[in-house]
Amino acid sequence: MHEMNRRSFMKTTAAVSLGAIASQIGTRAFAAGDDKIRIGVIGCGGRGTDAVRNCVESSESVELVAMADLFKNRLDDSFKNLKEGIPDKKVAPLKGFNVSPDQCFVGFDAYQKLLACKLDMVLLTAPPYTRPMHLKAAVEAGKHVFMEKPAGVDPIGIRSVIQTAELADQKKLSIVAGTQRRHQKHYLDLMKKIQDGAIGEIMSAQCYWCGGDMLNYWKWFDRDKMPNDMEWQCRNWPWFLWTSGDHIVEQHVHNIDVINWALDAHPVKAYGMGGRAARKNGNIYDHFAVEFEYPKAIRVTSMCRQMPGCSERISENVKGTKGICYTDGTTGYIRDETTHKYEGPNPNAYVVEHTDLIQSIRDGKPLNEAKRVAESTLTGIMGRMSTYTGREISWDWVMKASKLDLMPAKLDFAGELPAEPVAVPGKIQLI
Repeated sequence: MHEMNRRSFMKTTAAVSLGAIASQIGTRAFAAGDDKIRIGVIGCGGRGTDAVRNCVESSESVELVAMADLFKNRLDDSFKNLKEGIPDKKVAPLKGFNVSPDQCFVGFDAYQKLLACKLDMVLLTAPPYTRPMHLKAAVEAGKHVFMEKPAGVDPIGIRSVIQTAELADQKKLSIVAGTQRRHQKHYLDLMKKIQDGAIGEIMSAQCYWCGGDMLNYWKWFDRDKMPNDMEWQCRNWPWFLWTSGDHIVEQHVHNIDVINWALDAHPVKAYGMGGRAARKNGNIYDHFAVEFEYPKAIRVTSMCRQMPGCSERISENVKGTKGICYTDGTTGYIRDETTHKYEGPNPNAYVVEHTDLIQSIRDGKPLNEAKRVAESTLTGIMGRMSTYTGREISWDWVMKASKLDLMPAKLDFAGELPAEPVAVPGKIQLI
């Protein structure tokens, strides 16, 4: 059986002989209009498949040439979806589809095989626990990267992402993250006005992702129908801590990132509470409420919930001495003595983020978002750790001292991997 832990996973990436490819890709100028940017995707679930479509839609010069996933059936479904389209949903075949069967890879080491292909860029859309490892491997291989949020699930992984971001700068590689609000026109307009002083000095803020049971979008696999613990947890990755980071990290990171953007800072402390009132599957919580303290003693309230039958709120509010700013996924405004609302074009930000990435590659002006999405992810991780333990914790401790590493000792489909119990505040220790 193929065995891999985090340390060997990281070391193995450096052992892949890709020096020649890396040197070519890192310096290649995509100036000619007919030059194709060859992409591969690691993680062929719904988000990965949609990200491929978004990327190809962003530029006629992009073609998909390689695919990788942990599970064959998931890769096969994505392959068919992209190659043939979905006629009953009026989804057309992907114009830039150029994947042959020998460019499809399955298993824990599939990412290595894909990165050995002739690629310019890779889409990292596998579950969050893989992000630090896949990003490190991709940058070491000289690939430009689109990486989905979040950037990881624990402080050890986040430190790795920040180190990889520095390496990408040295190699002049672009990394764009799936925090698409950073590429959404009304957010860009309103955040610039905040930073230009439109609402005065920021005093407080709130952010929310309180929705229904979003996990109903994924099929739950019962343990007795799975051959082993690892496959059971990996197929059910949204419900387990080590695979998803919990929903405050996996989902609420979008809203947290907006607050970090508006304040141009990360928090210095977190004090949280939460629990599991309705959820039955997996070992993650279904609600969090965290107070983050930012520089200048600015207090931010962060709430997220995944429960059906409850009032929904997915938005951000920033209050200043001169006015307020409200934003959500479709609209926003600043209200002071008057009201300003962005009325311009607002194209699909899931496509625009790829447009911006492709343009940065063609212009030879690298765009590197890895550190900022890592900091927003760590903000969510800090809130989760405070909530799980019942302790107030500091950014400096989480960033520099925490030794929390959620990765199992081995990544394989052999042996036992009992699911960790649900965290009980006051009993779980800070690590």
